[in-house]
Amino acid sequence: MPVFEYKGKTLAGAQVQGELAAKSREELERLLRQNRILVSSIRKKPAEIKIKIGTGIKKIDVSRFTRQFATMIGAGLPMVQCLEILAAQLENPEMRRVVTQIKEGVQGGSTLSDSMSRHPKVFDQLYTNMVEAGEMGGALDTILVRLAVYREQADALTRKIKGALAYPIVIMVVACGVTVGMLTFVVPTFANMFGSLGAELPGPTKMVLDISHFFQSNILFMAAGAIVFGIVFVYWVRTEAGRAIFDASLLKAPLFGNLLRKTAVARFTRTLGTLLSSGVSIIDAMEITAKTAGNVVIAKAIRKAVMSIAEGDTITGPLKESGVFPPMVTQMISVGEKTGGLDEMLAKIADFYDEEVDAAVSTLTSLLEPLIIVGMGGVVGALLVAMYLPMFDIIGKI
Repeated sequence: MPVFEYKGKTLAGAQVQGELAAKSREELERLLRQNRILVSSIRKKPAEIKIKIGTGIKKIDVSRFTRQFATMIGAGLPMVQCLEILAAQLENPEMRRVVTQIKEGVQGGSTLSDSMSRHPKVFDQLYTNMVEAGEMGGALDTILVRLAVYREQADALTRKIKGALAYPIVIMVVACGVTVGMLTFVVPTFANMFGSLGAELPGPTKMVLDISHFFQSNILFMAAGAIVFGIVFVYWVRTEAGRAIFDASLLKAPLFGNLLRKTAVARFTRTLGTLLSSGVSIIDAMEITAKTAGNVVIAKAIRKAVMSIAEGDTITGPLKESGVFPPMVTQMISVGEKTGGLDEMLAKIADFYDEEVDAAVSTLTSLLEPLIIVGMGGVVGALLVAMYLPMFDIIGKI
């Protein structure tokens, strides 16, 4: 419904103005006359252009909401009251809007899981399925606590990896920027000076000057090529075949492959264990875990395990065949299946691999930092030596 801005006077002569939503100008005039306002002008409010990337809601916002919601439900407060209190105190306006809509849905007779499922970008399938299991089993407070713990541990794992890789990435970006800057702006100054001397230049100096000239002549083409390559790469990765090749390559990548594999195992076991302990059926839990795996290779192995379960076999075989899961993991899962304590066994594996990820991150950063620093120093040093070699020759002749 369009919004109109109006100005007018009351019967007492006081100036008034404001905004109201109405189907048309005529309807707005009728409403204002009913309120004894003499209209002097009405104009349609211009539409606001809002550009928003994603939902505007961070994972940490959902995790905090889950923890606070679990605490309130555990304290015995009615669900609608909990949602109303949370909506009033949330700082993120988008999250506040979503929680308010969930509250209205619950007030309208919908279940909490149904109301949350209307916002799939905020509350994923794992979240809503666990909430539904808690509602059906009468243990919503317990499920919300488990969900809060799960999200907090997942967020902590993500923060560790991002924090560990941030410094090496910054150094690499700075190194590339310094190298390109020297080749584009610093080396040409030396080239002009050497040209005026007319002396024979050493081989390394000629090579650096040629590279610098190439950068200066083709920098726009290189930038355009990088952008085109990036766009093509993104579209390729979004295809089924491209994503499968890319994800398989990541797991085999030197240095990073081991970290990504351990992270994937930790996520898989944590997610599946949390779902099973919350009362979700094994097949539904595996399907949800496959969708949240974050890697096509692992998701494919999980879906094969679902088919294995449907045929009456164990989940261990397909996981072992994938080559992603270490023997220790598949053996522990097999033991958990036989003893009937699969959820507890998965939780133990997840805790173990969380520690493994911490160790892998520390090892990776300890290797990357000196390598990048040495590489950066080597490139900059080689450029400087190449530029100063002619000066050494000239000084020697003098």
